[in-house]
Amino acid sequence: MSALSTVDLSFSTRGTGRPLLMLHPGGVDSRALDPLVSQLESDYRVLTPDQRAHGRTPDAPGPLDFELMAADTVALIEREYDAPVDLLGYSDGAIVALTVAVRRPDLVRSLVFACAVFHRDGWRPGVLDGEPPEFFRDLYAEVSPDGRDHWPEVVAKMAEMHARQPDLTVDDLARLTMPVLVVSGDDDEIEFGHLIAMFEALPDGELAVVPRATHGLIAEKPDLLARLVRDFHRDDKTDGLAPLRRG
Repeated sequence: MSALSTVDLSFSTRGTGRPLLMLHPGGVDSRALDPLVSQLESDYRVLTPDQRAHGRTPDAPGPLDFELMAADTVALIEREYDAPVDLLGYSDGAIVALTVAVRRPDLVRSLVFACAVFHRDGWRPGVLDGEPPEFFRDLYAEVSPDGRDHWPEVVAKMAEMHARQPDLTVDDLARLTMPVLVVSGDDDEIEFGHLIAMFEALPDGELAVVPRATHGLIAEKPDLLARLVRDFHRDDKTDGLAPLRRG
């Protein structure tokens, strides 16, 4: 990963407390995380970067790629932190965060993997078809240094990326030793079998399926998602009264 050409990510920080690096969904930018950040900033120092070609971070020549975005994130972690960091990723941001955890586990203290897949085959049929909604272009144009006219190129790059990535395996997951919380809505875009396969492969995994929630969980129930994150990070959590998998 160190050989990949990286870009400097624009980022912002909010709150005080335990450091938490949060990675936004694809096609939007770190502002999409605001509902959750507002719930967590009283307990965490939240750092929210914009990935390359998203938000205030410009595009770079060549394709978009989860490995490249993970390399950008690794460079940010190495520059901004002096110890392994708690990571939270949402949708495409979760794939970036998982790629960081697989490639550089020494930099990741824990991972919240929300509303995403570890392999592209885990998406429900049809969810990646079609163009992003038009208001995504408007959001992009508000802050992007590349300007509104560059948006179609970003869309084309994302479509090509999603056609071939992510391509991680259960063997990759089985090598992760940090705690991982997998979160999904019960009406999300991920196949349930894929979620179970991920949960079963993780040596120290937890699984939360939020009722009456979709791929928009972060906006629908940010308070519940924040509670899950806090509980996941508690030092005094137990394995319950009658553990089987963890027993």
